[in-house]
Amino acid sequence: MDQNLQRSYGTLGVNSQVRHQVLRNTYWLLAISMIPTVFGAWLGVQMHFSLFAGSPMIGFVIFMAIAFGFFYAIEKTKDSGLGVAVLLGFTFFMGLMLSRLIEYTLGYSNGGTLIMTAFGGTALIFGVMATVATVSKRDFSGMSKWLFAGLLVIVVASLANIFLQLPALQLTISVVAIAIFSAYILYDVQSVINGGETNYISATLRIYLDVYNVFVNLLSILGLMSGRRD
Repeated sequence: MDQNLQRSYGTLGVNSQVRHQVLRNTYWLLAISMIPTVFGAWLGVQMHFSLFAGSPMIGFVIFMAIAFGFFYAIEKTKDSGLGVAVLLGFTFFMGLMLSRLIEYTLGYSNGGTLIMTAFGGTALIFGVMATVATVSKRDFSGMSKWLFAGLLVIVVASLANIFLQLPALQLTISVVAIAIFSAYILYDVQSVINGGETNYISATLRIYLDVYNVFVNLLSILGLMSGRRD
């Protein structure tokens, strides 16, 4: 299918029918990708899984190595059905990585409510940003440099806070991260709509990471602000 999409791409851009097909496939695969994510998170909670239990820095290096290994494999297989399987394997891994935060949140007396609130809030943000990307006539492609710069700031600040463990800094990072990844949803969805991204597996990966990071940071904020211990 992707080879046909590439042939359909010409100097005038991807035609409307192909763009809608890519967007539809992206949304379907994004929805399916939530299944291994939830299963990975559930399994991780049962196993008390954590890459960061020993050395946070070593855990971070291992996580980045595995994640970029998946990114490389997805890029190499994105034009075949195998790419879907690799992507779903990645979302399972990200579910495992999410399990530590889920388990910690469930330690609150209102942990289940916080998780469902974060899920609902993430769905709302995605719905709003995707709608704006669909109906707006404005070109958001110019946001890419600013968003990438903000992403680098978040990464550096998050690494620093691994050692500092400052709740105020964590709260600030999470608020900024939600803003940046919400804007990334807008940018990435419009990229598909405008024909800038013609591969639905690549598009799904990008939007999945946006949604995942919005959820993680929203849940972190809710835990910091509203979590109650018995």
